[in-house]
Amino acid sequence: MNFPPDFQKPPQSLGDWIINVLISKIPLIGFIMLIVWAVDKNTEPDKANWAKAELIVKLIGIVIALLVLGLVGFGFFMNFADQIDWDSLD
Repeated sequence: MNFPPDFQKPPQSLGDWIINVLISKIPLIGFIMLIVWAVDKNTEPDKANWAKAELIVKLIGIVIALLVLGLVGFGFFMNFADQIDWDSLD
């Protein structure tokens, strides 16, 4: 039976996936490696799809964290803004 070339390779082992996940959790290096795995043509398709999904989830998390941080910061500013004598700042 003739299978396409993508299906002729054995799947990644559990150890390989554990190493991939551990590398992706390193703060800056993991983000860079996810980008490399997502766009590299030589990366296995399942690993590339996993990297793309991880990047999307991480970017959504970063956007949500920035929104929450902005709202909390704005709340603190508005709470203490009435205590500042703005006329004396000139």
